[in-house]
Amino acid sequence: MNANRRSGRLPDIAETWAALQQKVFLKPIRNVNDYQQMTLLANGLADQINSDDDPLADLSGIVADLIRAWETRNVTVPEAEPREVLRHLLETHGLKQKDLADIASPPLISDILAGRRAISKNVAKALAARFHKDVSVFL
Repeated sequence: MNANRRSGRLPDIAETWAALQQKVFLKPIRNVNDYQQMTLLANGLADQINSDDDPLADLSGIVADLIRAWETRNVTVPEAEPREVLRHLLETHGLKQKDLADIASPPLISDILAGRRAISKNVAKALAARFHKDVSVFL
């Protein structure tokens, strides 16, 4: 029975999978190092994808799902002021203020982190989506 299972396309799939893994880090996230590598892949894909019908869009979705699952299990948010939550998430994800430029300008993020500005509802919603957290942690 096992011999029959290995016949057909499975050897070809195993070979193709091994070749793919030599080119791109794509596997379950098991630790912080894996998480960081997957995040780098996600960022690289985001820079390359031009539209939803881009051939890499599905890969980006799979990578995002792997990251989201790991974050749900492993990234906790401290009970703190919204700006401290944002600071914590930036540090945890290895991000800089400029990495949130699609959400708000770096000077605005800087003002938020310095306590000179509050997080607006729109920015809070975007941060919640970006970090897969409830919007309430940013308000």
